[in-house]
Amino acid sequence: MVVPAAFWLVVAVAFVISAIGFKEYIWFFSIGYGFAIAGEGVLLMCLYRNGLTLGTALCCVLFVVYGCRLGGYLAYREAKLKSYHRHVGGEIKDSKTIPFFVKVSIWVACAVLYVAMVAPVFYRMHNGSADNLWTWVGAALILIGFVMETEADREKKNAKAKDPHRFVDTGLYRMVRCPNYLGELVLWTGVLVVGFGTLTAGQWVVAILGYIGIVYVMFSGARRLELRQNRTYGSDPEYQIYSKKVPILLPLIPLYSVVKYKWLVA
Repeated sequence: MVVPAAFWLVVAVAFVISAIGFKEYIWFFSIGYGFAIAGEGVLLMCLYRNGLTLGTALCCVLFVVYGCRLGGYLAYREAKLKSYHRHVGGEIKDSKTIPFFVKVSIWVACAVLYVAMVAPVFYRMHNGSADNLWTWVGAALILIGFVMETEADREKKNAKAKDPHRFVDTGLYRMVRCPNYLGELVLWTGVLVVGFGTLTAGQWVVAILGYIGIVYVMFSGARRLELRQNRTYGSDPEYQIYSKKVPILLPLIPLYSVVKYKWLVA
């Protein structure tokens, strides 16, 4: 499979923006993640401005809006919410203790993943394919996932403002315990769907690897959250009932815990 020159530009943007993680290594996965996706969305619209379809333009705009919201939200949380740092401080290593070569490895892995994740939209644009039913189904899922993640963050913020010491079990949190991660899965499933009907076999390899990567990251994040909540609320009888009745990530799927899956580390 010949790699188009435009693909390397997308790679370059992902690497440059995610390099913010060299300041604080956790930013490779958080702030760098959000703004890298936004940057890729902007670049795609610039590279293929003469061949943009309504569907692919919508996908790119959603990349930008999604990435800026996520990156901005995480940057604000890092800068303003000291309580957050106290809450997860034990889980996040000091960036100064991580060897440089490890940081480089994380940087490369993250940047490559961020490129592969947007690959279905990139290849649809590069192939010059017209919009089809899958373009619109995928764009709809991207939008639904974005709204779901945004609403989950809003609900958690409001619930914590009322009672910072209680777990959140209202709104979307009645459906799954990690609705923001569910929103991410819906969003990136939509991106994958956009590729239906246009990607070649080689292009599908890149797209599927990107999708598998983000699914792994979301389940890994759900495991970290579950471990943290077990430490914080484990003695609360209401939490015990809640955690045994509400699936951790996938609605209607009776998967209530992923703690035992120790290979879910990221």
